[in-house]
Amino acid sequence: MGKVTATAERTIDAPADKVRALVADYAETRPKLLTEHYRDYQVTEGGVGAGTKASWKLQATSKRVRDVAATVTEPRPGTLVETDANSSMVTTWTVTEAGERSVVKIETTWDGAGGIGGFFEKTFAPGGLKKIYDGVLEKLAEIV
Repeated sequence: MGKVTATAERTIDAPADKVRALVADYAETRPKLLTEHYRDYQVTEGGVGAGTKASWKLQATSKRVRDVAATVTEPRPGTLVETDANSSMVTTWTVTEAGERSVVKIETTWDGAGGIGGFFEKTFAPGGLKKIYDGVLEKLAEIV
């Protein structure tokens, strides 16, 4: 069993402060960013930035659904970390300045399965999750 990592990144045509505020808004903005891969999204505590708790079902494939119960922390400005209480999954959103624009990076890591299943997970899951995140980042770019 090894760490599996999926990453997506996009340059957004808006200042970092504006993008950070949108990314941190789990109550209003986040539901608008989610693709059809997300179901039953709800904020259970807080709603903006650190201290927020939210849950959803992530349907990565037709057979693979993950129940996520995330708690949000903000270890430094522009970085939100969503830690799943139901698994080893940790998703980090980082918004950095790029002149008048912003670069948004989503990175998810988790402990992969062992054996042949783990091999396939490490080989295919990152690409599938990247496609989902690319869709989320596209919606973010549209909202901005």
